[in-house]
Amino acid sequence: MTTPELTNIQAAKVVDARAMSCPGPLLEAKKGIATVKVGEVLEIWSGDANTKNDMPRWCEKVGHEFLGMLPGEGYERLFIRRAK
Repeated sequence: MTTPELTNIQAAKVVDARAMSCPGPLLEAKKGIATVKVGEVLEIWSGDANTKNDMPRWCEKVGHEFLGMLPGEGYERLFIRRAK
């Protein structure tokens, strides 16, 4: 997705994992994705540099759709659409 498309996404839930280091944000994403419906979007805030590599790989492995990420103020905003 392009940046404007990501900017307009309304996430069903936002998980704030900015204070966590790896693998904290990924574990929070696993918990968070279970709380949104199939087709809805989970937004994860992470300040850990590894998350931007780990999250797309995890999504591919488990079958969710990694939509992309946007920069925040000292953190990344990552978007995942629940696929199953």
